[in-house]
Amino acid sequence: MPNIAVIGLGSMGYGLAANALKAGHTVVGCDVDAEKVARFRAEGGAEATLAEMASELDAVVSVVLNAAQTETILFGTDGVVPALSPGAVVLSCATVAPDFARTMERRCAEHGVLYLDAPISGGAGKAASGELTVMASGTSKAFAAARPVLDAVSTTVFELGDAAGPGSAMKATNQLLAGVHLASMAEALTFGLSQGIAPQTFLEVISKSAGTSWMLENRTPHIVAGDYTPLSSVNIWPKDLGIVLDIARDAQFDAPVAAAALQQFVAAADMGLGHEDDAAVAKVYARNAGLTLPGEADSTA
Repeated sequence: MPNIAVIGLGSMGYGLAANALKAGHTVVGCDVDAEKVARFRAEGGAEATLAEMASELDAVVSVVLNAAQTETILFGTDGVVPALSPGAVVLSCATVAPDFARTMERRCAEHGVLYLDAPISGGAGKAASGELTVMASGTSKAFAAARPVLDAVSTTVFELGDAAGPGSAMKATNQLLAGVHLASMAEALTFGLSQGIAPQTFLEVISKSAGTSWMLENRTPHIVAGDYTPLSSVNIWPKDLGIVLDIARDAQFDAPVAAAALQQFVAAADMGLGHEDDAAVAKVYARNAGLTLPGEADSTA
């Protein structure tokens, strides 16, 4: 069975690593948070460090936040790619610009390392259950080398091209919709609240109506419960929608709805909500309208 390193044991990465372990692979879990690494080792993860295992790895799965972190873990001072054996594969799962993915593919190739542009979707729940969707592009050799990992962590793999770039382009397109749907859910929920519609009633009715979306059905329960424990944080969206608008700018494409959604997440971050669940964007609308969301009555009394 392949030896795998998963770098980034956050809400998505931990579930991904756990499912690779469940499939019988030797998995090294890596994170800046030592407690997450210790927890993963206690559940069966390899005791070795990334540096100790690098030359024996068949695959490295990067589930970090952004392009800068991706480049650092791959090619920084302690970057893993130069230490990998030729034929190993990097699966890069962060949301990045297509040009960045192409650059990483080229730089990996200089070391004889394969690269799969492999953004993921499905949230923490799907990561935990091994049912992620992967929007992937890369060479046939990269897909073949990555297949044991893909089989262990996902139920749907879209093969979108024979080189890096299309996978990241598709993920950016998905994030445009997801970010807009999330912001519009928050707007509609608080609009309904202004008209006397309780958030629970909003969820019950709209989830069975034409206005629903996956983001609405997944995130509205967080607002109803007044629980903003981060599964996907507000801070994800200025980054991801920023990437969308950067790509749009380069393509001379106007994306006004995405730009409007971005401003709401920026406002939420400015309110100090960056590390809360991204459903907390509803607090921007509630504040502006003088409304009280579930669980906030005591703080506004």
